[in-house]
Amino acid sequence: MVHSAPPLVGGVVHLAGAPVAGGRWTEAKKEAIYRSRVEGSAALVSWLGQREQRPSVLISASAVGFYGDRGDEVLTEAAGSGAGFLAKVVEDWEAEVDRAAELGIRVVKLRIGIVLSSSGGAMGEMLPIFRAGMGGPMGSGRQWFPWVHIDDVLNVIEWALRSDQARGAYNLAAPGICSQRDFARSLGRALGRPAFMPAPRLALKLALGEFAEEALLASSRVVPSRLKEAGYDFAWPALAPALEDVLR
Repeated sequence: MVHSAPPLVGGVVHLAGAPVAGGRWTEAKKEAIYRSRVEGSAALVSWLGQREQRPSVLISASAVGFYGDRGDEVLTEAAGSGAGFLAKVVEDWEAEVDRAAELGIRVVKLRIGIVLSSSGGAMGEMLPIFRAGMGGPMGSGRQWFPWVHIDDVLNVIEWALRSDQARGAYNLAAPGICSQRDFARSLGRALGRPAFMPAPRLALKLALGEFAEEALLASSRVVPSRLKEAGYDFAWPALAPALEDVLR
């Protein structure tokens, strides 16, 4: 019997994780969110360590949830982790990914904001509500809303694969960060629909509990400092053109 050699792997892009959105967080859902990211990353790094031929780079998704609810604080990659369930998940997730550096693998962690895409995700959750004319500010609407176009996510992944200088954590959120209220208004304009239906903070917390508190009402004023320093030019730095492209 002929045994084929294991395939050569030049780089690994790790994007796996149970969905965060989609209703109230039960204890079972929180466990799935945590284990899929933290234990999944640990298993991946252990597998890489067992290979004779290891990839040169591991690029892992991370999330702006790392920072928690920080109000108007400007959050560069130098800011520490915040408080709450999501911040703990992301901190532990990144710690497992960082173990790959001990294997001689270059590690890049992308702290991704809300991804604008026509293929589901957060936009998939929002579009039916906004198309029905029922979108609008959540809570006060003053919380910062870090977003990024899917094109820039893919472009940065490609850049990180090719650039030997890319290492560590990068905030992957567009420079044109806005408040959640302004995002709602822009999405309504792009759809030609009103977007003034408020979702009061108390109602969101009663309906969605911890998910509302940490994912919908939290404020993260994230800026892509390290990508700017590296010379990366966002394909979609401003919100209105980015939304028009996604909805086209």
